[in-house]
Amino acid sequence: MDLSDARWVKSSFSGDNGGNCVEVAELRGVTDGQAELVAVRDSKDPDGPKLFFTPAEWDAFLNGVKADEFGPSLGDR
Repeated sequence: MDLSDARWVKSSFSGDNGGNCVEVAELRGVTDGQAELVAVRDSKDPDGPKLFFTPAEWDAFLNGVKADEFGPSLGDR
């Protein structure tokens, strides 16, 4: 999949000091402009592997993070 035109956005939880950063890009459809897939990559390895999610899958993941379904919150670490 060609991602050369993807607009990658770094997580708002990422600091300016490098480290463990996640970037996300919405891959939009040609006809309706709606996101067809959400791509996720490690900012330290932009040419490395990417994960792809449907918008519904991505929303479910974000809702799970907000509900602390995946373990201790970031403030507890």
